[in-house]
Amino acid sequence: MSDASSLLSRIDLRPGHRDGDFPGPAALRGMVPRAAVDIDAVVERVTPVIDAVRERGVDAVMAYAEQFDRVRPESVRVPGPALREALDAVDPDVRAALETSIARARTVHADQRRTDTTTQVVPGGTVTERWVPVSRVGLYAPGGLAVYPSSVVMNVVPAQEAGVEGLVVCSPPQAEFGGRPHPLILAAAALLGVDEVWAVGGAQAVALLAYGGVDTDGTPLEPVDMVTGPGNVYVTAAKRVLRGRIGIDSEAGTTEIAVLADHTADPVHVAADLISQAEHDPAAASVLVTTSPELADAVDAELATQVATTKHTERIATALGGPQSGVILVATVDDGLRVVDAYAAEHLEIQTDDARDVAARVRSAGAVFVGPHSPVSLGDYCAGSNHVLPTGGCARHSSGLSVQTFLRGIHVVDYSAEALAEVADRVVALADAEDLPAHGQAVTARFGTRAPR
Repeated sequence: MSDASSLLSRIDLRPGHRDGDFPGPAALRGMVPRAAVDIDAVVERVTPVIDAVRERGVDAVMAYAEQFDRVRPESVRVPGPALREALDAVDPDVRAALETSIARARTVHADQRRTDTTTQVVPGGTVTERWVPVSRVGLYAPGGLAVYPSSVVMNVVPAQEAGVEGLVVCSPPQAEFGGRPHPLILAAAALLGVDEVWAVGGAQAVALLAYGGVDTDGTPLEPVDMVTGPGNVYVTAAKRVLRGRIGIDSEAGTTEIAVLADHTADPVHVAADLISQAEHDPAAASVLVTTSPELADAVDAELATQVATTKHTERIATALGGPQSGVILVATVDDGLRVVDAYAAEHLEIQTDDARDVAARVRSAGAVFVGPHSPVSLGDYCAGSNHVLPTGGCARHSSGLSVQTFLRGIHVVDYSAEALAEVADRVVALADAEDLPAHGQAVTARFGTRAPR
């Protein structure tokens, strides 16, 4: 591995190091480091997989499991006793940590549940907005370079708090565990009270969730209405192809962190936090935006030490040295805010003087972590917040997973004859203006008259 101090490239946006005024949002979006993922190219590769699952069901799923996961499960659905066995066998410290994660997530997500609202528009005329949960949801838990029982928690808890009745956890079969998902996935599902877990991963998992099928023992595998949860690029491409047949939460990409820091930040903390997200994947993005060249130098030195001593050195070094990672030098915190808003990071840490005030001015981020004692890792597991968040700049227009993800707002219109009569001429006028006279007739017919031609 090359010297870690040289891994993070630099972009200098301070006066004297750029041409003209400070770049606007459009220019900044083109300048900040960003992982390049061509979902469209992958769509061509997953479409045949989706077609095969639609046509051949579980037979196709099993064939792809042998091809991609190098194991053929006995069945798609994991037997109930296996879930309990996995929970009984889990390390007590891990179980306690999962219980803490679940409890804190429930505390936060329970407060997100919306209540129905009825508005009296006129006497005799009301519109009620009812919040109705999706009936059945598939929740994807990845199983690639790492195992993510925490993602089971982050998907299941908001769905349960929303009132979703049917939950399916999907995770890839593991040859090491006899064709079942990782035991920690099973344990987390059991701890959450989810009894339907499918041993299927990748694009074929999304397809099976969308179309359903029949398991190897003849048990029906009912389709879902929505699929949520992070996955690799093939899972993301499958969600894009099947969107419409199923609802999706987002097209989640590789994880990313941005740290906005000034001279008050501790370089040990900043380096550790950049490394923590680079640990996920060689394509993960770690970006430091700082007003302090001295801090940037100190972080480089810390990376040289910390990367060399961590477990996944090669993976982390690849991520930090890639074009998706780097350091951006700015003259002021205000300029730094412009940069991080243009970047719209999945995870944004604020490690500056007056961090709370600075954080309150952030407009675009999946989640914001305030001050020296709120690292992203806390949010990954035990803050109570959700770690399924928008990536690739989508935080400019989208939110992370929440109770609201699993709710649909339905407007219920209830007008009396008198209330309808009071506005009938306005409806007719607008219908005529749009050359849709039958719309007006649908109102006036209730009063024994015809809409004018």
